[in-house]
Amino acid sequence: MSPSSLPRWRRGLVAATAAAAAFLLFAGPATAVPADPAPADPGGAHAALVRFAGEEASVVEVAVADRDQLDKLVATGVDLDHHVSHTDAGIVVHAVVTPNEVNGLRALGYRVGSTLFDPADSDDRIAERDATIAEHKAENQAFSASLAQNAAASDVKIVRADYYTSGTSQVLSVEAKWAQGQTSASTLTVSRDSGPGTPMGSGGTQSISRFVDAGVYLYHRGAAAVTSRPDKIQIVSPTGDVAVAQVKEWLPVEGDGPEGPGYQKDFVTSYLTPTELYDRIKRLAAEYPQLAEIVELPYKTNGYRRKAQAVLGSATANRVAVDSLAWGHEGGNDITVELADPGAANQPLLATVTGKAIRVSLATDAAGTVTSTAAQVAAVVNGAAGSLVKAYTYRGSAGDGVVAPVAPTPLSDNLSAPASVSRDPHPVYAIRIGKYRDGSRTGVLAYAQEHAREWVPPLVTIETAERLLRNQKHDAKTQELLRTLDIWIVPSINPDGGHYSFYDFNSQRKNMTNHCAPGGETDALARNSWGVDNNRNYTEYSLFDGYSGASSSCTSGTYSGPSELSEPEDKNVDWLAQRANIKFSMNLHSSGNYFMWSPGSYALPGRISAPRPTLAEESFFWGASSRILTEIKRHRNMAVTPARTGPIADVLYSAAGNSGDMLWYKYGIYAWNFEVGTSFQPEWEEAHAETMEFSNGLVELFRVARDFDKDKKRPTSSLAVAPGTGEGTVDITFNTSEPAAVFYTLDGSKPTYASNLYASAGVREGGETLTVPYGAKVFWFSVDAAGNIENNYRPDDPNSKNWNRAFAVVSDS
Repeated sequence: MSPSSLPRWRRGLVAATAAAAAFLLFAGPATAVPADPAPADPGGAHAALVRFAGEEASVVEVAVADRDQLDKLVATGVDLDHHVSHTDAGIVVHAVVTPNEVNGLRALGYRVGSTLFDPADSDDRIAERDATIAEHKAENQAFSASLAQNAAASDVKIVRADYYTSGTSQVLSVEAKWAQGQTSASTLTVSRDSGPGTPMGSGGTQSISRFVDAGVYLYHRGAAAVTSRPDKIQIVSPTGDVAVAQVKEWLPVEGDGPEGPGYQKDFVTSYLTPTELYDRIKRLAAEYPQLAEIVELPYKTNGYRRKAQAVLGSATANRVAVDSLAWGHEGGNDITVELADPGAANQPLLATVTGKAIRVSLATDAAGTVTSTAAQVAAVVNGAAGSLVKAYTYRGSAGDGVVAPVAPTPLSDNLSAPASVSRDPHPVYAIRIGKYRDGSRTGVLAYAQEHAREWVPPLVTIETAERLLRNQKHDAKTQELLRTLDIWIVPSINPDGGHYSFYDFNSQRKNMTNHCAPGGETDALARNSWGVDNNRNYTEYSLFDGYSGASSSCTSGTYSGPSELSEPEDKNVDWLAQRANIKFSMNLHSSGNYFMWSPGSYALPGRISAPRPTLAEESFFWGASSRILTEIKRHRNMAVTPARTGPIADVLYSAAGNSGDMLWYKYGIYAWNFEVGTSFQPEWEEAHAETMEFSNGLVELFRVARDFDKDKKRPTSSLAVAPGTGEGTVDITFNTSEPAAVFYTLDGSKPTYASNLYASAGVREGGETLTVPYGAKVFWFSVDAAGNIENNYRPDDPNSKNWNRAFAVVSDS
C-alpha cells in the first residue's frame, strides 16, 4: 500500500509525520548514524561472542549502567531475550548465550549475573513471572518548555495513575514529571483517597522515584499495593506545587465476556512443530471449505538442510575444514575423510578417492615425522576430491600448522529431525478465513514464529483459527466476524528455524541460512550461530538506514542479513502486507508479557526514534490495546502492566528493521506485537494457559477490526480556552469524542489535510497546549481512524464550508 493509496486523512498524517521526522533526523548533529558498539569495535565485539557447535545456551542476566550501555550491548549482536528491567543499580537484561559467549561478554567488560534458564531444565521448568515493571523512555523537554511559558503552572505533572488487579493483588501505578528532577534526587510522595468523596490521604501514601537514564531525567514512577481502589491522587512537589489526577482503571473486567453461550475453546494439547502446524491448518481448511482456504505464500525458505561438514584438528593453525558440495541428505552425509600417517620416511602428500571415501596420506620427513600443514592438506583434498567436497583452512588461518593423523571421519549435516521433516526448500502456508475472501472486507493479519525458539505463539494462532471456525455455527458474534473480516493467519513464518529449534538447538532464534563469507565462520563448529534474525530484515528504519538494534555480523543473534528483505520469510510478510484491505496486524512473539507498537527503532546517538504516531493514532493504539489486554486478563486475571504497554522503543529497546515498523510506516497497517509469557518454552501447563489467554486477545483484535469496519459514526470535537500567561494570549486545547486527528488553522484560512495537525504534548501524554493571541480565529475539523469526518465536512471540496469555527476567548462563566 503506497502512501497514495492510504485514506486522505492518513496521507495528511503521513506527510506531517514525515516532515517532523525529516526535521528530527537531519537537523544538525542529530543525524541518524549506525549504533556505536561498546566497549569494543564491531569486529572485536563480534569476534569475542563466539558460539561453538555442541554448546548449549542458557538465559543469563547481564547488568548495564543505563540505556546508553544497553544500546551498546545490543550493538555487540548478543542474543537478547525480550526482558529489560530497571533497578536501583542499573538495567538488567536477559541474554541467551553459550558458555563461550559468557566468557566473551566478560572479556568485553559486561557484568554477567545469575543463570535463569539452563539446558538442564529448559524443557520442564516454568520461568517465574517478573514483577518488575520495565521502565519507559519519556521526554520532558515539552514539559519544561510549557513551564517556561506558563509561570502559574504546577512544576509537577501526573502523567498516568493506573489502578489494576493481578491475581488477588490490587496495585496503583503512578508516573509523574517534576521540573527539578534533573538536578534533585528527591522522591515524590503520592497521597491517595480511599474512594469517591473520601479525604485525600485516607487511602495512604506511596513514594515514587525518579528515572534518570544515561544522565537524563525522564520521569518519576512507582507502583504500590493498595487495599482499596482510590478515586483520586495528589502529589505535592518539594517546592510546594500541587497536582491532582483522577485514577483510571487499567484493564477492567466486568460482567460476562464477549463470548456467547456454548462458546468452544481449548483446542491445543501440546507443542507443535512447523510441519504439524501446517498440517493442522490444512485439515481445518479442508473441514470448512466454505469459510477457509490454504494459501501457499510465494517464497519458499532455504529449507531444513545443510551441507555435510567436518573440522579435523584441534588448533586454529592445524585445522582443516571440509564441506560436501551436495546437501547432507543428498549424499554429503556418506562422505568420509581420513588423514593417514603412511608409517614410512620421506613420503609425499597424496590424496585418493574411493567411492565417497577420501584418504589423505600425509607427507613425512627423513625421520618419518608428519610434515603436512593444514593449507597443504586442504589443497591436495581439493585437487583429488573437488567434485565431492571443498576443503579450506580454519576461519582464514594461514594453515601453517602441521596436521595430526585423523581416523576416517564421516561428514555430517548434523541435523536430527526425522525423515517426516522435509529437507527441501519449505513452502510457508497461511490459512485465510472469512465468508468473503476477495479483498472486499477489512483484512487482519496474524503471524508467529519469526523467532524459531518461541513455541507458544504459534499455538495461539492455531487456537484462534479453531475458535473462529468451530464456533461459527452457533455463535452469532463469530458469524459476524467471518462475514465482515478477511483474516490471514500464518502459524510459522520461519519453519526452517522452528524445526532446528525443536530437533537440534532449542535456543535457535534465526532462520537457518548461512550468509557467512568464505574464510569466515562457515565451518561446522559455527553451525548454531548461522542465520538471519527475521525480525531485523525488513525495510523500514533498518540497520541499513542507520538505525540501532541489529547487527551486520553473520553470527550475531540480531544479524540483519546482507540486505533488506534478503530472506524469503520476510518477503512473504511483505507480500501479505501489500493486500490493500489489510488494516490491522498482530505479530506474536515471546517472552516478557509486553504489548507493543511502533516506533520500534531509534538511531544513535540521541535515540532519535522513527516518527511517532500522531496523537489520534496513539490514542487509537491505546484504546484498542486496552480492549485486547482486558480479554487476555479475563482468562486467569493476568495483567499486562501499563509499564509494559506502548511503543517498542519506549518499553524495550531499539529493534531496527522489525516487521511491525514495516507494516505501520510502509503500508499504514495498525500493527501490534504480543510478547507472550515469561519464557520461550515453558512447562506445558503454563504454555497452555498462555495460549488460552492470548487467543482471547487475538480474537478481540478481530472485534476491534469489525468495529472499525462498522464505524460510520462521525467524531465530534470542542475547543477549550484558558487564560494565557503572556499579555494578550490564551491557551487552547482540543477535545474529541473518540480517538481522532484534528487539523486546524489560526489565520482564518480553510482547514484542510495540509493544515496544522494537533499533536501530543510528549511521550505517553495527552494533547498539546497551544498559546495563541486573544480572540484569534480557530478553524478546525476532526477525522477518526475509520476516516469519518466531523459534520461530513469535505476538506478537499472548495464548496464545503461546514468546518468548526470559534474565537479564542475566555468564557465569562
